[in-house]
Amino acid sequence: MNISSLAVVHPEAKIGENVTIDPFAIIEKDVIIGDNCHVYSHAVILNGARIGTNCNIFPGAVVAGIPQDLKFKGEITTAEIGNNTTLRECVTVNRGTASKGRTIIGDNCLIMAYSHIAHDCVLKDNIIVGNATQVAGEVEIDDFATVSGGCLVHQFSRISKHVMVQGGSRIGKDIPPYTLIGRDPIVYCGINIVGLRRRGFTNQQVFLIQDIYRTLYTRGLNNTEALKAIETEYEPCIERDLILNFIKSSSRGIVRGSIDE
Repeated sequence: MNISSLAVVHPEAKIGENVTIDPFAIIEKDVIIGDNCHVYSHAVILNGARIGTNCNIFPGAVVAGIPQDLKFKGEITTAEIGNNTTLRECVTVNRGTASKGRTIIGDNCLIMAYSHIAHDCVLKDNIIVGNATQVAGEVEIDDFATVSGGCLVHQFSRISKHVMVQGGSRIGKDIPPYTLIGRDPIVYCGINIVGLRRRGFTNQQVFLIQDIYRTLYTRGLNNTEALKAIETEYEPCIERDLILNFIKSSSRGIVRGSIDE
């Protein structure tokens, strides 16, 4: 380990092998940090932080801060960061409340500078959150989603897999999988073709996803009619079922289609 003598590290914190902790970083007692991590100068890792391996915590970041929730009564909760995840400058990740007990950021995520991840959020794997994006409590973001810089994500919202959200968006509805979301107010702008291509989706899969969303957004059907049409007109498959199940389980409702379509 390479721990600076100018860092403040509680002797009972559990620090893995080959961990670098720079001057003026602070590590509290109830903290676990996995192997090969780098905690940069002036980062603050508070009680309840659980950090995986190969993570980078940049200057000014605060992990496991007390939730900004008036219902929080001091219960013991955690903020859990997966493997190979980077928190850039001044990122804040609050720990959970009695609601779920944990705030989770998964593996291979990049949370860019000045972003906030509030209490009880669940961010899965391979997610990018752009600079200064603010994610409110109990939001769920699924694998391979990209939420661009300056977005505001309302509490309890859900963002599904392989989504791309335009910078500066205000998100108050659920965002279904594979979609490209933008404009103000936000609307469905197509599917995230670039992201899907990068992740190896075939032409057949891309065309199927496009066709399903045409049924949902451009055939003049309400959501109930569109879901029934999708169930009857398309054979069961991973892509179809993910879209259907996400929309059916949405309590906030999904983002609307563009009026230009």
